[in-house]
Amino acid sequence: MKTFHIAVLPGDGIGGEVVAEAVKVLRAVEAQMTGVAFDLTEHSVGAAEYLKNGDPLPASAFAACRAADAVLLGAMGLPSVRWPDGKELTPQIDLRERLDLYCGLRPIRLYHAAHCPLKNYGAGEIDFVIFRENCEGLFSSRLAPRDPAADEARDTLRITRRGAERICQAAFREARRRHRKVTLVDKANVLPSMVFFREVFDSVARHYPDVETERVYVDAMALYLVQRPHTFDVIVTENMFGDILSDLAAGLIGGMGMAPSADIGEGCAVFQPSHGTAPDIAGKGIANPIATILSLALMLDWLDHPETKAAAKRINDAVEAVLADPANRTRDLGGALSTTQMGDLVAARC
Repeated sequence: MKTFHIAVLPGDGIGGEVVAEAVKVLRAVEAQMTGVAFDLTEHSVGAAEYLKNGDPLPASAFAACRAADAVLLGAMGLPSVRWPDGKELTPQIDLRERLDLYCGLRPIRLYHAAHCPLKNYGAGEIDFVIFRENCEGLFSSRLAPRDPAADEARDTLRITRRGAERICQAAFREARRRHRKVTLVDKANVLPSMVFFREVFDSVARHYPDVETERVYVDAMALYLVQRPHTFDVIVTENMFGDILSDLAAGLIGGMGMAPSADIGEGCAVFQPSHGTAPDIAGKGIANPIATILSLALMLDWLDHPETKAAAKRINDAVEAVLADPANRTRDLGGALSTTQMGDLVAARC
């Protein structure tokens, strides 16, 4: 029997509510496995933990994440809870950087035509994935101290060859598995850092002659994602650009409650919904758990065991089957299902 040790971080706001549904689905697929079991250990992190003990990511929780086979995260932080310098707590970014989870994976798939604000797109016609570089870019100087008396503030957009190479290589590997097309998103017409990023992309591309490539400026990409999202397959970009485009892309498929994500490094990974803590709906039982359930499927696939990979497929198929029925909608999608009701439907289909 293979036992996978999973660190579970419910976090703040709706984090605990959506993670509970993902755990329900995990237990449903686990019951069908013969050679795999899951040992789940929950840890307190986020704004509530900070208010209690002064640290949103305690050393014990971080050590557990580093030692675990994978991490399942809900959401962390609250707009009203900030550091003394005024910045919001971002322990999820701390976790990425400290564990070097450089590969931000953001799959975007339309499950039902009614979820898309654009016309003429059916289920499966929007299906691409964003590879976001997670540890550099415009976030690189976020921890630098700022003089509150100064008349200016600066951020540094940092691109290293190593950082650009490994995210581009990850994107090309995925393109070979999918439809063999990679789109680089940059701002190489203006920023020297982006010229360098493009040069690295081009050097990596030469090792994948079977993969089609294109290069799009980030402002044009915002336009094209609205005009022709069906033409994209694998998209690779810098940290901040990926952050922004991921939210725009989520809007194409029904919103943040439909957008899973993974932050992957060498031998360690965190899986979480793309959305935040949504304190305005926390405790109401109306949050959409689909993004978290799909993140769970990403985790099972990443664990790379025959039974976990089969379970990931069962979850993805279950989500597709549940959402094919227009009656199965949470509030964000125009329906009336509660968080637990949606989780129950998916678990029953697995």
